[in-house]
Parts: sequence; C-alpha cells; structure tokens
Amino acid sequence: MKCFSRYLPYLFRPPNTILSSSCHTEADIISTVEFNSTGELLATGDKGGRVVVFQREQESKNQPHRRGEYNVYSTFQSHEPEFDYLKSLEIEEKINKIRWLPQQNAAYFLLSTNDKTVKLWKISERDKRPEGYNLKDEDGRIRDPTTITALRVPVLRPMDLMVEATPRRVFSNGHTYHINSISINSDYETYMSTDDLRINLWNLEITNRSFNIVDIKPTNMEELTEVITAAEFHPHQCNTFVYSSSKGSIRLCDMRAAALCDSHSKFFEEPEDPSNRSFFSEIISSISDVKFSHSGRYLMTRDYLTIKVWDLNMENKPLETYQVHDYLRSKLCSLYENDCIFDKFECVWNGSDSVIMTGSYNNFFRMFDRNTKRDVTLEASRENSKPRAVLKPRKVCVGGKRRKDEISVDSLDFSKKILHTAWHPNENIIAVAATNNLYIFQDKVN
Repeated sequence: MKCFSRYLPYLFRPPNTILSSSCHTEADIISTVEFNSTGELLATGDKGGRVVVFQREQESKNQPHRRGEYNVYSTFQSHEPEFDYLKSLEIEEKINKIRWLPQQNAAYFLLSTNDKTVKLWKISERDKRPEGYNLKDEDGRIRDPTTITALRVPVLRPMDLMVEATPRRVFSNGHTYHINSISINSDYETYMSTDDLRINLWNLEITNRSFNIVDIKPTNMEELTEVITAAEFHPHQCNTFVYSSSKGSIRLCDMRAAALCDSHSKFFEEPEDPSNRSFFSEIISSISDVKFSHSGRYLMTRDYLTIKVWDLNMENKPLETYQVHDYLRSKLCSLYENDCIFDKFECVWNGSDSVIMTGSYNNFFRMFDRNTKRDVTLEASRENSKPRAVLKPRKVCVGGKRRKDEISVDSLDFSKKILHTAWHPNENIIAVAATNNLYIFQDKVN
C-alpha cells in the first residue's frame, strides 16, 4: 500500500485552543469533520459549539507545493448551551454533525446540529460596502428628513475582505431524543435528522414542520430492545435511505412504499457465530456509523472492532470484513470498565470507493485498500507532524517478543482516540481529528 504510507502531514489547530494537547479544555475537543463537495473547504465542529471552516490555498506558480494547505477561513459560534425547563434537562452545545449543501452561488451553506437543534448557516464574503445613503448618515444613524435637501446615489466602495456566517434557518422542536446524524437528500430540497428512536424528514425552506418517516419507539418503553445509531440518504436515489441499529443490523427503506418507513425494503445483518458469543457481543456489534459509497452500490458500516462493506444486492452477509483492532478483543473487560467500549468511531470512503479509512486508539488510524486487500496503520501525533515529514506505518504487538518499531498492546493510550475523519472527495487528502488537534495529510504522489 505504497501511496498511503507516504502521507505528508500539515497540522492545524482551531483558534482559541491551547497549543499543548495535554492542556486542552473539554470545549476544544473536535466532535465532527467534514469536507464540502469540492474539497476546497473543510469544516470542524467542537464540544464548545464552535464551527471552524478552513479554506484550501490557491495554487501559485512560485509555490506549487502549497496547494494542499488549508488555512482558517471563518470561525463562528453555531450553538449555545440551553436548558429544557419542561424536562429539567441541560442541552449541550456540542456539534454532533456538519453537512455541506452543494454550492449554488458565491455563498456556502452548511447544516450543523447539536443534540436537539439543526441550523442552516450561510457563509459569504464581502469586499464592498455601500456609502451615500439618503436617509442615514455615514455612522448609520437616521437623518432628520427636514435636513435632506438633495438626492444622493449610493455607491459601493472597496473594503477589506470580510467573511460572514449568518444563520438562515433554525430547525428546532423536532426531536424528543438526542440527534445523532443528519443527511442531505440528493434532491437538495430535503434532509433528514435522526435520533435514538425516530427519523424526521425536513424541507430546507420550512422550519416549523417535519415529517416523521421512521418511528421505532415501542408503546411500552420497557420493551425497547434497540436504538437507531446512524442514518444516511442514498447519494443518487432521493427516495432511498438506510439506518443502522445498536443490534448490528441495517435497514434500507424506500419512501415511495409508505409515508412511514417502519417496514424496511431490505435488511442487512450477519448471523453471529455462537462460538464467539460473550458478554460483550451485543455492545461490540452496535453499528456506530453507516456510509453509502459514492457510486451508491455499496454500504460501509463500522462497529467496535470491524468495518464491513455490504453489496446492496446481498443482504445475508457482508461482501468484505476488515479487522480494525482485533488485538483489543482480549481487552474488552477493561475497555468496558473505562467506558471506551461505547466509543462511536466513524468511517469514510476515498473518492473512488477503493480505499476506506477509520480511527482507532493511541491516535492511530487505519486504511484498507479494497483491491489489494492490504492495510496500513498510521499515527496522528505532534511528534511526526513536521511539515513535509513522511508518516511511517505503525504495528501493534500482541504478545511475545516486541520488535523495535512495534508498540505493545498494553502500552496503548485509550484516552487518545481518532473518532472523526474525513477524505477529500477527489484527491488523496485526509483530515483526522485527534482530541483538540486537526491533522491534514496529503499524499506525496500529488
């Protein structure tokens, strides 16, 4: 897997965060990462409710190698902490997901959500300001109409470039439980928001009404056996979506079949091997992320120990299964005690659907080449983040004699975890969130 062991890192850190990774505050921890459809912009959300947007450097003839670098473009506070007085419940400001809308004009639009409220933001540039108002003076104060004796024609004067983020829509009161995912439909008019028990369909223009398309809440909550963990629209078919559950199953639904998609069109689940059954089986089989391939032919799911690729035409078993960190199987007891077993790792496809990536512990992240079946483990750390340095593959040693370049499974740091990653839609550029640091790596071949 030649190209992926030669990634060049660029280390970025959102503004207002403390440089030393050991001294970060809880609010600085990055909670989502997302490229826009062209890859020119990259957005991160954090636990403090902030969104930081990075923009890619334009290529210059003098410095062609700087093309891959991303610099801070805009920073804004997306969500604030709230309090639900009816339920005596604090609502965190943490950004759970960000999704970009396709660019239609000079402005950019993105959806961001915390546990309860989805917001549509417009990010636009301004390099001119109007001057010469008739009813206002230069400071913006309303003039006395009796003093206006002549008619002026307002003119636009150049000013320093300013990037503004303004909230265009606020979609609230749609969910009783915590929102875990949002997905924009290929019709670009609707999107869905998903919580533990329900999926709602929204029109991007209408904030006071949504349609409930999935509801798995039982009449008696004591009979509840599973929750929804993630959902996503098909990239090309606006009527099709999937959602995953805590029991390790995936349901594909067709909105043409019924208004309420409680009965699925396809059901993907791999039967469990009885010989592998243990106390932790149900916990580690819970799916934390589900993603359609760009082609729309395949589904990728991430559970605690594996990534699976499913063919939409084959429901009974996955097409491919990749072990992410099988060496942790012997550590499940201690991972349960420190709550790490409930970590929700995400997974991403590269632009051509040939390579998949996901995170692990100790700031490791894994890549799997679907064609050659080769895989590599890389590390996002500040020690190896010097610009233009080459990342070296890492290996974890399970037992016996440890080689010089290997790390023992007993010395892995479980507080350092890569939960959120993103892949540029067209190029081999990846973004990896490690606690409060954002690492951007670019393939050297480019």
